[in-house]
Amino acid sequence: MTSRQITLYHAARSRSSGAVALLEALGADYRMQVLDLKAGANLAPAYLAINPMGKVPAIVHNGALVTEQVAIYLYLADLYPEAGLAPPIGDALRGPYLRWMAFYGACFEPAMIDRAMRRDPPPHAMSPYNDADTVLQVIEAQLAQGPYLLGEVMSAADVLWGNALAWTSAFGLVQPAPATAAYIDRMSAMTAFDRSRQIDAELVAA
Repeated sequence: MTSRQITLYHAARSRSSGAVALLEALGADYRMQVLDLKAGANLAPAYLAINPMGKVPAIVHNGALVTEQVAIYLYLADLYPEAGLAPPIGDALRGPYLRWMAFYGACFEPAMIDRAMRRDPPPHAMSPYNDADTVLQVIEAQLAQGPYLLGEVMSAADVLWGNALAWTSAFGLVQPAPATAAYIDRMSAMTAFDRSRQIDAELVAA
């Protein structure tokens, strides 16, 4: 039987912390290669050979390298279907699931960079995401319909978004509207996020 063990390239208190939470939520078999971002380990030749962008997370499974957050979450959730965090192909929720995964990378991330840089969004006709306010309004409207992005069904998309919204709110980039604020609290209370925070705290202390 093919091994499902994952190697995660991780840096404490970074975007890859969400990947740790997902691995915990999946009950996945994984090991970590920890990078010290302050020491520039992510820019060393050994890691640039893995991810030329010098970013975390990255994963390796059976010799296959996967980078980019959305691709990693999709890959992991499909690798562990018994966890029920990825609607399968043919399920009515598969399309909406992929939509919210793609919306994160295509719209939310660039909109938050605009805010962090205090710059105007691109012209409407050129931008795939319009502006940060529109992105957040879309998310709020969706979360007002149920506890998760897919309504009553939690998925890996919620682990991705729960981590990202908590992080951007903590840094003042997002002032969450009511449904979004409740969602952040709900996701932050998950055992998988508790475990991710504990792992990062131990890494920082070491």
